[in-house]
Amino acid sequence: MGWKLETKLPKDEKCVVLGVPHTSFWDFVVVYGYFRMEGEHPRIMVKKEWYSWPIIKSLLKVFKCIPVDRQNGATVIRSVVSEMEKSEGKFMLCICPEGTRKPVRKWKMGYHAIAKEIGCNVYLGYFDWKRKTMGILEEPFPLTDDPRKDTDAIQLKYEELGVVGKHPERFLTR
Repeated sequence: MGWKLETKLPKDEKCVVLGVPHTSFWDFVVVYGYFRMEGEHPRIMVKKEWYSWPIIKSLLKVFKCIPVDRQNGATVIRSVVSEMEKSEGKFMLCICPEGTRKPVRKWKMGYHAIAKEIGCNVYLGYFDWKRKTMGILEEPFPLTDDPRKDTDAIQLKYEELGVVGKHPERFLTR
């Protein structure tokens, strides 16, 4: 597809990788391809409504997606934490903090609660549709006890990176 990988995946046994910007369904295809080329399975949260169709449900299971009920954030966090805790081997949870493919100024903070509960690192992953590059910053983002402050700082970091979504008008950092 013409994409260039700029970095390798983290070595952590369990971690959260933010995937930004999320402006298209094609982001899933690109990220999934990146992880598979590196020999890993990304664990991606998918709204439970997608599991209503048998064929799609079967595919999502092959892709090791995690169905979530977006109506209750606390339930989402508990179910994902449970999946991570009981998993054997590597578990790289990929989350799009925007929570949707639409433009969002205030990103969701569930990644923070999950990482704190598990005690794992958070990495900033990116896919830039303008340059057709993707990667994950080498150093984990240092979380504090203030999820809003951390998320605001992460949004600024992505602004500094200058990444462009497939649909640039749908990506906001502030």
